[in-house]
Amino acid sequence: MVTLTIDGRQVAVPEGTTILEAARRLDIRIPTLCYHPLLRPLGYCRLCLVAVEGAGKPVTACNTPVAEGMVVHTSTPEIEEWRKGIIEMLLSQHPADCLTCEKAGDCDLQDCAYQAGVKGPAWKAEVASLPVLRDNPFIVRDYNKCIVCGRCVRVCLEVQGNAALELVGRGIETKAGTVDPAGLKEAGCVFCGNCLQVCPVGALTERAGEGRGREWELKKVRSICSYCGVGCNLTLYVKDGKVVKVKGYENPEVNNGWLCVKGRFGFDYIHSPDRLTKPLIREGARGSGNFREATWEEALDLVARELREIKESHGPDVLGFLCSAKCTNEENYLLQKLARGVMGTNNVDHCARL
Repeated sequence: MVTLTIDGRQVAVPEGTTILEAARRLDIRIPTLCYHPLLRPLGYCRLCLVAVEGAGKPVTACNTPVAEGMVVHTSTPEIEEWRKGIIEMLLSQHPADCLTCEKAGDCDLQDCAYQAGVKGPAWKAEVASLPVLRDNPFIVRDYNKCIVCGRCVRVCLEVQGNAALELVGRGIETKAGTVDPAGLKEAGCVFCGNCLQVCPVGALTERAGEGRGREWELKKVRSICSYCGVGCNLTLYVKDGKVVKVKGYENPEVNNGWLCVKGRFGFDYIHSPDRLTKPLIREGARGSGNFREATWEEALDLVARELREIKESHGPDVLGFLCSAKCTNEENYLLQKLARGVMGTNNVDHCARL
């Protein structure tokens, strides 16, 4: 173990721990923009600068390992001025559309500016006027808002193993972009949307959620993805009884918050106007005719009668029950309980069976 002192408080941590990780053990807040606990720390944003006695100059807390006897100061007047200057520089090159930005209320840059007491940019630089890209059904890309944190590039490479994104351009014109300028699909993107989840600003947002609710209007509901057997944990964002968007819930035992394209974007069927709202019974001998609407009582009586006759004539194992990923987890549980507990068969299948 390595023992160090942070803001006058002593802490012992394993060797290889960074200053930022050690500070968080003490609940000492060090602001960050490029840092993500599940990605390789690079120190791009410089917002996590801290003073280390004997170091001569501030160091980045996110990727500086602790050392025995190290003495760290996280909030000196000089450090606070450094941080304010960094935030003011970012704001000077950032579109001032917070009132209508989809990320408002969930923006790390907004939060850092508020906590540092920054009211706005100290000067106004020329803001880029890049086109907003809507070249796919899932992700809106507004690189005018990119702060070059590199989170999207790292999650694509380190988590998804895809390398569809990279930092493009030089100097002040550097932005996130695709390895193929033609677009995300051409660059090999699989549209998992994990870049959306880690983007700290409004550079990457969900297309399906545009204009459907502000962050503070949305109710968060925990759930589990039903598409496969992994059981990824989800957070559903709901407004007026409708799912607006989906994010991964950071459960380290399952998916750490990461999702695939189905789990993140495959929820539009929930409120589809094509969904059945009433039972349908097919008329004619052996169901050879057209469908007609029926009451629930009539439909359930028909199903129960047919299943009972088949079971009595041929035994329970001639029956098979197919569950659906587009039903709720509770409904799927009840169907398998009907199959096993009532009909006496284990012939139950689901697309979530891997």
